[in-house]
Amino acid sequence: MRHHDDVVNASLRLESTYATAFPALAHPWSADPNPAPHAIVINNELAAELSLDAEWLASPDGMAALTGVAAIPGSMPVALAYAGHQFGSYSPRLGDGRALLLGELIDSTGRRLDLHLKGSGRTPFARGGDGRAALGPMLREHLIGEAMHALGIRTTRSLGVIATGESVRRETLLPGAILVRVAASHLRVGTFQYAAALGDRELLSALARYAIERHHPHAADDVCPPLALFAEVVKAQAELIAEWLLVGFIHGVMNTDNMTISGETIDYGPCAFMEAVDPLTVFSSIDEGGRYAFGRQPSIGQWNLARLAEAMLPLFDDDANRAGEVATEVLGTFGPTFSRHWHVGMRRRLGLVEHRDGDEVLAEDLIALMNAQHLDLISTMRSLSGHLRGDTVDLGSWTERWESRVTAEGRELATVAAEMDLVNPFVVPRNLAVQHALDTAVAGDLSSFQRLTHELADPYTRRDGVDDLALPGPAAPGFRTFCGT
Repeated sequence: MRHHDDVVNASLRLESTYATAFPALAHPWSADPNPAPHAIVINNELAAELSLDAEWLASPDGMAALTGVAAIPGSMPVALAYAGHQFGSYSPRLGDGRALLLGELIDSTGRRLDLHLKGSGRTPFARGGDGRAALGPMLREHLIGEAMHALGIRTTRSLGVIATGESVRRETLLPGAILVRVAASHLRVGTFQYAAALGDRELLSALARYAIERHHPHAADDVCPPLALFAEVVKAQAELIAEWLLVGFIHGVMNTDNMTISGETIDYGPCAFMEAVDPLTVFSSIDEGGRYAFGRQPSIGQWNLARLAEAMLPLFDDDANRAGEVATEVLGTFGPTFSRHWHVGMRRRLGLVEHRDGDEVLAEDLIALMNAQHLDLISTMRSLSGHLRGDTVDLGSWTERWESRVTAEGRELATVAAEMDLVNPFVVPRNLAVQHALDTAVAGDLSSFQRLTHELADPYTRRDGVDDLALPGPAAPGFRTFCGT
């Protein structure tokens, strides 16, 4: 019988710089075997970017590698350790309870990227869980992550979803699956919280140096590199959350262990896209108090970053008071950065090139109008370019104000409309369409899921036959999403 150790494709080689450098933060572990692994989805586009053979990845040998059973050259599989505030309550020891970092890939542009499994079996961090993942939530993460990528929003991505051939028990028995995730890294706010709690300043300092080298290398030239790193993370997260709000995205579980140092969106559990504009919108079944409602995401982001500052304080200055002062000063840049990025994004979506007094009010008034009239964010924004082409959009006196502002720049309206269509998506993952695709996929019919994957890969092109993604679905009172654990 052939051993899996001998069958790994030569193009799949990994490095393990994180596991080697931080044994206190990475527990060596092995994936559980699976009775009948087979590919449900292989991301051909991402495989090409990683110089991997997609056909081989879907083969039995590829399945052995991607499920962590085959030994991949350079791989040191580890369960990552991290802490986190979950819905505001601190948990000192979370970690990868059902996941493994296999190692790091170098892509065609030279970027170092994590190759990570979710649903690969229980680890020492499992906290009583079964270590498994169900097919539906893993397909959701693949679908939404790829949709966010197509929208141009920084995100982790899925190389594939693999059915394990066994069932997992949630409310009922469901088919099991493993998600193969690719990320800039899995360094989180919670990683720094865990390192800080160990009380080892050199470990914390080394973690900061690693994060700088991997994600924000120019911070190394600053007078205080850890503080410069913190500033870069504040900026990256402020811009990321602004991008979420511009497309109506609700993460659903913004715990500190789900906020990355790289500035990528991670963990698509109970996420959803808001349809009728309302800042208090919540879809997550576990967010009973609305902590992570759509409009609260910026303030929660800043709160999470305050927890990162607390963990990093010893690195900012030997004087605790001074460290607190400089951390507070940097943290204070979150609000202006978020506001600036959101307003710049709205200005582009409204077809405006120049910045003029009153533009911020014009954008904010449109959002307030959509809120008051329970209008859909995506289709309303997209309709504005149609209005410039002669369609009628009735947004009351706001329409006249906006038309006047657009024409004041003296640009051809056809050019303005075309540019608006490049930034206002025509389709997004509509909640009922996504749920239908997941339900039918779990039942064995992948056609709807494959269709959504295809359509959402091209979010900005207007076309027929996609009303379920271009327009809000019928009212679904009480619609909820679930994290899958």
